[in-house]
Amino acid sequence: MIGTITTMTITEAQDERRSLMRLMAWLSPAFPTGSFSYSHGLESAVDAGAIASGDHLENWLSDLVAHGSGWNDLVLVAQAWRSGADAGLIDELGDLAEALAGSAERHLETMAQGDAFLDAAGARASITADDQGELPGDLAYPVAVGLVAGREGVPLADTLTAFAHAFVSNLIQAALRLAPIGQREGVRVLASLEPLIAATAERATEAGLDDLGSCTFRSEIMSLRHETLHSRLFRS
Repeated sequence: MIGTITTMTITEAQDERRSLMRLMAWLSPAFPTGSFSYSHGLESAVDAGAIASGDHLENWLSDLVAHGSGWNDLVLVAQAWRSGADAGLIDELGDLAEALAGSAERHLETMAQGDAFLDAAGARASITADDQGELPGDLAYPVAVGLVAGREGVPLADTLTAFAHAFVSNLIQAALRLAPIGQREGVRVLASLEPLIAATAERATEAGLDDLGSCTFRSEIMSLRHETLHSRLFRS
């Protein structure tokens, strides 16, 4: 009896570690989605003087996560995870995610990353025991991540937390290249946002499509303005 319990515990622990490694791989800068080339309108915000310090960046990112595109993406991740790989539902979520992209560059950002993610995730699955058939194409990034995480049995709460953390981390890295914000300040901002990331991810586990909504208007405007910015480091 003791041996059986021990074996089950070891198996569960191994499954948890595999899930963790998958999330670390999928949402790592090394995973070929090209996330480093997008600033989500942050470049325009810095150019306009809206973000000039770590405190400015922290406030901007906290709004995105709790009330803006970051929140919407988490809801879409959760819905795609729950879809059970239902093709019709995934198509509907993909269309909705595209409609929520408020500018041409936001649309490019989510669709290009989604396609790249599915391509890389499909290549990974082809050399593991987790291949469950060919992945679809032309999906927005959060829908793609949610679909793959659900198919591979990665826990929803962990998926949402990792996705939100990667979203924030990527924008902090962009800010370090754009604004007079040092690496130590960037680390401080990331640490200060951890409670919000965890709480928002937990909220998203229970959210439905009726909970979608954004009120971060300045971020949307900055994304539109980026299309005509005189010089640019980023694609969005």
